[in-house]
Amino acid sequence: MGSFKGKKVFITGAGGFIGSHLAEHLMREGAQVRSMVHYNALGKRGWLDYSDLASEMEILPGDITDRDSVRAGVKGRDYVFHLGALIAIPYSYQAPRSYVRANIEGTLNVLQSAMDEGVQRVLHTSTSEVYGTALFVPITEEHPLQGQSPYSASKIGADKMAEAFAASFELEVVTVRPFNTFGPRQSMRAVIPTIISQCLRGNDVKLGAVSPTRDLNYVQNTVEGFCAAALAPNAKGQTINFGSGREISVGDLAIAIGKIFGKDVNIICEQERLRPSKSEVERLLACNKKAKALTDWEPRVTLEQGLEKTVAWIQQNAEHYKAQGYVV
Repeated sequence: MGSFKGKKVFITGAGGFIGSHLAEHLMREGAQVRSMVHYNALGKRGWLDYSDLASEMEILPGDITDRDSVRAGVKGRDYVFHLGALIAIPYSYQAPRSYVRANIEGTLNVLQSAMDEGVQRVLHTSTSEVYGTALFVPITEEHPLQGQSPYSASKIGADKMAEAFAASFELEVVTVRPFNTFGPRQSMRAVIPTIISQCLRGNDVKLGAVSPTRDLNYVQNTVEGFCAAALAPNAKGQTINFGSGREISVGDLAIAIGKIFGKDVNIICEQERLRPSKSEVERLLACNKKAKALTDWEPRVTLEQGLEKTVAWIQQNAEHYKAQGYVV
C-alpha cells in the first residue's frame, strides 16, 4: 500500500481531537509533519501542547479562513490532510455564518493552495452528519446528503467543493467520512466524555434524546483509515466511509459506560439538551465495505475496548478538562 516514511505532509486542524492523533501517528510512520493549529493570543496549540512528539513537528499557527496562512502550510508538501473545521453542532444553530466561512471557504483555500502548489493528494475530511437521519442502513457512500443542521449543510458544501476541484481541475482528492469518532482528547461537548464525566460524579446521567443510534469508532481506527485512504491508489477521487458497521443507542451507550464503572446509571432526559426536532439525526450506521475494498482497512479496536481506553484516559487526565471549566 505504501508508506509515509520521508513524505512531507501538512495537517490542518492538527491541534484538535482527531488531528492531534493523526499528527502523532504520521510522525511515528516517519513522515515530515507540518501541523497547522488555530492561532490565538495565548500561543496555545490545542492538544499538541500535551504531545511528546510536538517538538519534532513543524507547528504553524494560522487560520484556514486566511488564504495566505494555508498557502504557507501547503507549500512544499506531498500530502495534505484537511481536518480544520468548526464542528460543534449546537453552536452552528447560533452562528451559521461562521460555519460557512470556516468549513466551506476554508476548504476552498486548502484546495486552491494544493492545486497551485502541485500537491500529490489531498485528504478532505467530511462527516457522517452529511447523511442526516438514515433513509436506509447500513449507510453507503451513495446515500443522499441531507443538511439537517447548519453544521452538516456547511460540510456538504465543503464536500461538493472538493468534488468540484477533482472534476474541474483534476486535483487528486479523497473525501473521507468518519462516523462518530471517540477516544482520548475528545471534547466534553461530545456524548461519550459527557457520560463518562457524569459517571465519575455519581449515578445520574443527564442527556438529551436517548433513542438516536450512532456508529462509534475509536480514534485509532479512524486515523488508520485516513492514512490508508491517502496512500491507496484506487482511492483517488473517491468518497469513503470510515465507521465500525455497528450501531448503539445513546441510552444503551450510557448503560455500557456505567458498567465499566460497576454502576447502574439513572438516565435523565433534559429538554435543554435536545436538538430541534427536525434537526435530530435519528440513526447512523456505516457500511464500510468500500473502505475495505479500496484500502484494506477495517477497525481493529472494538467499541468496548475503546470505551475502556477512553474511561481510563479521562480518569488519568481529568485536569485537562477541569482547566476548561468542566467538572470531572
